[in-house]
Amino acid sequence: MPAAPVLDSFALLAFLRGEAGDDKVAALLERAGQRDVPLHMTEVNYAEVKYMVLRKDGAARWADVARDLPTLPVEFHPADRELADVAADFKSRLSLSLADAFAAALARKHKAELVTGDPEFKAVEKEIKINWLV
Repeated sequence: MPAAPVLDSFALLAFLRGEAGDDKVAALLERAGQRDVPLHMTEVNYAEVKYMVLRKDGAARWADVARDLPTLPVEFHPADRELADVAADFKSRLSLSLADAFAAALARKHKAELVTGDPEFKAVEKEIKINWLV
């Protein structure tokens, strides 16, 4: 059985905001809940989601998201040394943000596909499988 997918912040934000690709993320979340096999995301990407929601949508919207987030079948992974080493390797070689490098590192660690719509991940497409939202 293939590993559960990794979400980057683009994917979770699309779902939370009803943006392009939200239906694919919703389907992945539904399937993860039915199978009791959570999707994966790094705490670094969680931080990116939080600051984007706070900055663009405000504190009240973040309070709603923070209340609902624990109900989603998503396992959040800390940025431990092993993950940081892989993320640093990606970041040093490719044109990726640090948060994106952590998402790619988690996908590599779990041998999982990365769910995103962020074109920045084209740089890593030959190294990890990408499930493009748009």
